[in-house]
Amino acid sequence: MNMLDDASEFAKPIKRKSPLNPVDSYLSGSWEALGKGAPVLVALAQISSQAMVDGRSPDMGSLSPEAKAILVAARDRGVIEVKVVNSAFEAPSRMLAVYVELNEERTIAFRDKERPEVTVRFLAGFQELCEQGLVTHHIHSDFCLSKIGFELARLIPQKEVQPWIDKGTDFGLHD
Repeated sequence: MNMLDDASEFAKPIKRKSPLNPVDSYLSGSWEALGKGAPVLVALAQISSQAMVDGRSPDMGSLSPEAKAILVAARDRGVIEVKVVNSAFEAPSRMLAVYVELNEERTIAFRDKERPEVTVRFLAGFQELCEQGLVTHHIHSDFCLSKIGFELARLIPQKEVQPWIDKGTDFGLHD
């Protein structure tokens, strides 16, 4: 009998070569979860949570300009979302990206469909913020600045990071 004819072959667990916990195994097998960036979101949430548990002290000198730009953009409202637009036509537009609510009516997306490296660099900058305990994970793709994140964000002069903030796309009025 051909292996493709035997549906029970597909029900067997996949043997992993790297150590994964049950959540990782579940997410890697869920097509819907993969389509929403769940494995990366789970990793960012875990990094953020671990920084909270460890009580890490932030090192502002080690932050990239992208990380500092996210801090400054978020310093008034603190709301940050890491999300995908999985219905976009171009692949770079479907990549996970950092979105910051500037205020109740404006959001900036740190993504660039023409230069995907920009999107990647800001996502890496967000990871730095998670590692240093400057953001807190809430639910799904929702994060916010932590108490120390708000405090440190207000110490960074906007003009220092304005060239990086300008790499984002301001959505103006939104619901």
